[in-house]
Amino acid sequence: MVPAAGWERGQESWESVRFMKTFMAKPGEVEQRWWLVDASDKVVGRLASEIAMILMGKHRPTYTPHVDTGDYVVVINADKVQFTGKKWQQKTYRWYTGYQGLKTETAEHRRDRRPELIVEEAVRRMLPKTRLGRVMLDKLKVYAGTEHPHQAQQPEPLVLGGV
Repeated sequence: MVPAAGWERGQESWESVRFMKTFMAKPGEVEQRWWLVDASDKVVGRLASEIAMILMGKHRPTYTPHVDTGDYVVVINADKVQFTGKKWQQKTYRWYTGYQGLKTETAEHRRDRRPELIVEEAVRRMLPKTRLGRVMLDKLKVYAGTEHPHQAQQPEPLVLGGV
């Protein structure tokens, strides 16, 4: 290798100069926190994108793509989320049952049946489609009402979707 311009004889060798390395977090090295998000009157897509960023750990300066550096997120009041436009009537959710074939339902029907699935599906589709993405999704806890069983973890309130 050729020394960089400006290195003269008698000076410190260019090989002994330390270069700054990129920080890479190791599994178990990052302390994971618990956040409490109130989904009342929040737009589903905007809320889900911010939750996905927290689950992936992109809100931290120590984000590492191949390590789970994200936090736990508890979402309450999932039954009070909003869609823009006419999506309650026009948006359809489809899934394959494996037995009777393709099933579909509107967002309005899903809100009445299982409102937690609306937020879970929106966040799931914004996470990586890998084993690490499934681990990240396990850290999302969604509840339709205001009660949740994670009081012992003392989740800190987090305001998302602010204008």
